[in-house]
Amino acid sequence: MTSLRTLALAAGVSAIACAAAAQDAKMGGTLNTIVQPEPTGLNLGLLQNAPTQMVAGQIYESLLRYDENLDPMPSLAREWSVSDDGLTYTFTLQDGVTWHDGKAFSAADVVFSHDVFLRETSSRWRTVLEHVESITAPDDRTVVYQLKTPFGPFLRSFESGSSPILPRHIYEGTDFAGNPANATPIGTGPFKFDAWEQGSYIHLVKNPDYYRDGLPRLDEIYYRVIPDAASRTIAFETGEVDVLPAGSVEMFDLPRIQAMENVCVTDKGWEFFGPLSLIWLNNRSAPLDDAKLRRAINMAIDRDFAVNAIFAGFGRAATGPVNSSTRFYSGDTPSIQFDVDAARALVEASSYDGQTLRLLPLPYGEVWQRWAEAVRQNLSDIGVNAELVASDVAGWNQRLADWDYDMAFTFVYQYGDPALGVARNYVSTNIAKGSQWNNVEGYENPEVDRLFAEGATALTDEERATIYAQAQSLLVEEAPVAWLTEMQQPTVYRCEVKDIVTSAIGLNDSMRDTWIDR
Repeated sequence: MTSLRTLALAAGVSAIACAAAAQDAKMGGTLNTIVQPEPTGLNLGLLQNAPTQMVAGQIYESLLRYDENLDPMPSLAREWSVSDDGLTYTFTLQDGVTWHDGKAFSAADVVFSHDVFLRETSSRWRTVLEHVESITAPDDRTVVYQLKTPFGPFLRSFESGSSPILPRHIYEGTDFAGNPANATPIGTGPFKFDAWEQGSYIHLVKNPDYYRDGLPRLDEIYYRVIPDAASRTIAFETGEVDVLPAGSVEMFDLPRIQAMENVCVTDKGWEFFGPLSLIWLNNRSAPLDDAKLRRAINMAIDRDFAVNAIFAGFGRAATGPVNSSTRFYSGDTPSIQFDVDAARALVEASSYDGQTLRLLPLPYGEVWQRWAEAVRQNLSDIGVNAELVASDVAGWNQRLADWDYDMAFTFVYQYGDPALGVARNYVSTNIAKGSQWNNVEGYENPEVDRLFAEGATALTDEERATIYAQAQSLLVEEAPVAWLTEMQQPTVYRCEVKDIVTSAIGLNDSMRDTWIDR
């Protein structure tokens, strides 16, 4: 059995470094930031939209956090070990943890969350569970995961948005989605839910019983809901808000904001996510059941224009289903570069007969609307008709969950490894209504299923790299979706706000460390 001390070493070093840097940290204060768009809910076990993760990541926790190198750090687990055969993972939980309602936290909550609640509600976690034989709690402070076969990325599966721990005493035996407690979420995290004024703000307050001494440092956080991007910019300029999370303001405003006095910018805190934007293409019916048309759509899109003109130079053109920052990325795939002539020829060779396709922009601000308009023009240039179908966040969620679309913008997180954040979007076992983040396009290919299954369980990184390269080439050839850009996500903040990013998921779980030097 690998020792607990060895596996906790990187986490210990990180903790020591953070403690040294925080010796002069000030306690107290109010942080004002933005959540855009307004979440549809805050139960992190039911919703994984980016706005929900950012707010609810302060309320809920998982077993681990991750540094910028994706090495694990303690969270609800203080120690962990892995058996020599890679099949048994044992986690020792923190002492003195309580839920926000005062009830004691225990290993039974972990087993319930990971083996019952998320098995029903989370397509992402179900992908991990395919490799798990059992989850047991030999005592109140120990959780054991017994795997069916070795699963290389398993230790990177415990980020708060992927595997949150929810209170068993509130949810066991209930309708999870309909539980009234969803309106007042209860977690173990550094901040407690206090109030939500729809259309105005979400208010979190310090958890005075948090198990980590000296944390959190802030007294409260206000997540301001300001629907208009120009108004969000003004709120930052006038000092109404201190932090602009990625996507809060339109990208074309960033150069001007960056030039302001006392403004700091970081692109840290996205290492775990590796966000990749794409367009879902509904493979279930004509004409998008034709791979020729799907390849044509990929080659019709001017990605460089999107990066430079729409996203102010932030990002890179995607080459396929894996972000180049994600493990086992392969650039040796068929080209999807912008080529109008080749795309037009593919349309003519396809079954497309001129019908109008519904294109859903992502309702996350003007930049996505502009991008949708640009793509509609790209498609028109190759003879494909598209109409934009506007919706709010709830409507977009519902249409994708019900497969009621032809094409739809989105971006997906990759979680550092194809087995965690890529396979879920393409394997046929992950086709199910009700989620916006699984195999939404309805793509089925037994060979792709086989390759992702083998890649997840291969024993060496060399074997995994070879297998995933094959999967990437096959996917790009069949083009089940239209890949767009590798997104870069700058966070803008006032320079007196310190320790704004202390993990690989940034604002989603770093507010416990944040302090204000005023």
